[in-house]
Amino acid sequence: SGSVGHYALQLAKLHAGHITAVCSSGNAEMVRSYGADTVIDYKTEDFTQSSERYDLIFDAVGKAPKAKTKKLLKPGGRFVSVNMLTKERQEDLRRIKTLAEGGKLKGHIDKIYPLEQIVDAHAYVDSGRKRGNVSIIID
Repeated sequence: SGSVGHYALQLAKLHAGHITAVCSSGNAEMVRSYGADTVIDYKTEDFTQSSERYDLIFDAVGKAPKAKTKKLLKPGGRFVSVNMLTKERQEDLRRIKTLAEGGKLKGHIDKIYPLEQIVDAHAYVDSGRKRGNVSIIID
């Protein structure tokens, strides 16, 4: 339900059938609106203890333990984490641009701060409570 996650969810939905998202219950409706079919509330359920098997697990936060998630993968399945993504590729960025311009990829702006409140904006992002993105307005 954060910045990377809500985009990854939309991209996955364009290429996959059933999407399971992990977030807090307060963000469940938001992630459903972006294409999640199933939502697991990480505050009440440890998704790594699930009997479900997945083709792909994408860790949008960089905190999922790879060792625990490996057992959740179907044969040939992949685990990918933001921690593994080190360099953007121009063709990927062009594809994202095309999808956004075509209305198939939508951003979620949680809060907007003026530049003078950038310290507050950073504090809000660091709190771990944001949904989607935080924008800064420069006059």
